[in-house]
Amino acid sequence: MKSGLPLHARDYVSGLAARGRYSFTSEEARAALDVSAAAARLALNRLAKQGAVASPARGFYIIVPPEYRALGSLPAEQFIPNLMQRLGVSYYTGLLSAAQFHGAAHHRPQEFQVMLGKPRRPILCGQVRVAFIVNRRVSQTPVQSFNTPRGAILVSTPEATAIDLVGYPEHAGGLDQVATVLAELAEKIDPGKLAAAAAAVPLPWAQRLGYLLELTEAPEKAQALRDYVRREAKEATLLLPSASAGGERRKDWKLIVNADIEPEL
Repeated sequence: MKSGLPLHARDYVSGLAARGRYSFTSEEARAALDVSAAAARLALNRLAKQGAVASPARGFYIIVPPEYRALGSLPAEQFIPNLMQRLGVSYYTGLLSAAQFHGAAHHRPQEFQVMLGKPRRPILCGQVRVAFIVNRRVSQTPVQSFNTPRGAILVSTPEATAIDLVGYPEHAGGLDQVATVLAELAEKIDPGKLAAAAAAVPLPWAQRLGYLLELTEAPEKAQALRDYVRREAKEATLLLPSASAGGERRKDWKLIVNADIEPEL
């Protein structure tokens, strides 16, 4: 029986791929092979050593087709939706990874960025790295669906992506990098949707975002946002919270410009 396990496991995996399915759980494999959990784990470990499968999360496996063997994994966007479904977790692709989906790919991010409601340890699967960033408003963030070769994935809209970039600059390479991405993302932004999305996040994010859009020569995208800030903002905020409070005061955005931002335009 033991000598036949690797062949049986390979047949099981091949059968899944033939049906267009590229992920499975260890329990599903155990049941299909009709063996003990230890025997199933041994068989899957052998396939993993051969590069046929990989395990980005405990008990969750992905099938690695030949074109991705050098990567040692499917690309993150091809397995994250199934992993999140298995975990029963709300998510969306965000920040620099979302910007890529919207055509703002000035710098390819070194890790795939996923927003979750609770902390989760990062994934390293082959050469693929996935970072999880906490956003308590995951379920309220506007998203849209993009197709991948293995199914659809949820991605923050251009407007929500712009807001997140300003809200999480430490995960986007700092405000210089944020401004650079915004310059490319701006053409996809709907001003009205931007102001509506801004109403669900801290007001200082909207103040900083409006200024950066003007800085990157997209003032027309910031008009509705400016109206929102003028109506809601009661006090000035810092462009860069970690820096000293000195700098030019922008009354239109109620913003203290305490840092020189240099986007690569």
